[in-house]
Amino acid sequence: MNRFVRLRRLFLLGLLGTVASAASAQTPEAPDQLIKRLSAEVLETIRTDKEIQAGDTRKVTSLVDGKVMPHVNFTRMTASAVGRSWRQATPEQQKRLQEEFKALLVRTYSGAISQVKDQTVSVKPLRAGPADTEVIVRSEVVGRGDPIQLDYRVEKTPTGWRIYDINVLGVWLVENYRTQFAQEISARGVDGLINSLAERNKSSALAAKKG
Repeated sequence: MNRFVRLRRLFLLGLLGTVASAASAQTPEAPDQLIKRLSAEVLETIRTDKEIQAGDTRKVTSLVDGKVMPHVNFTRMTASAVGRSWRQATPEQQKRLQEEFKALLVRTYSGAISQVKDQTVSVKPLRAGPADTEVIVRSEVVGRGDPIQLDYRVEKTPTGWRIYDINVLGVWLVENYRTQFAQEISARGVDGLINSLAERNKSSALAAKKG
């Protein structure tokens, strides 16, 4: 498995570690405490759901749409990955980019989830001031082999803390995608990137059906 695919799968595992329903408390949790609590809840769900571990695409899609995305600033994540070309894209192109980028991540969950067995997430003490609106939450995935570095860039919004980038083993994933997307845009333009993502997602969907 090449480094990019491994990083992408670990990114998705990290994203899963932040899944949960919105906090019901009137006072929002600190970002590190939120991720710590949600990580434990979600990893336990994954360990006990055989269909998710087997890569059931329908269950994964439901999980992402219903629980993951409310905790992610997906517009900011996509815009950052696309880079300068995002501002030049039409509203329709931006909409398509978000749809295809989301589908790309969702389709990769099948491989990532099937690898989750006995891992736990250790969240490190948060180094941030009470007035900070953007912070980095640092953690490690522990369980098999060497600990995996997993850091989150999160921002404070009116509805709570939301993720907009993840660092796996020293690589910020949005920056990693930005390099790949820039090459696509340089060669084929924004529509070329959209088509490339759509083709990749279609191929992944067909492969999942055959599997």
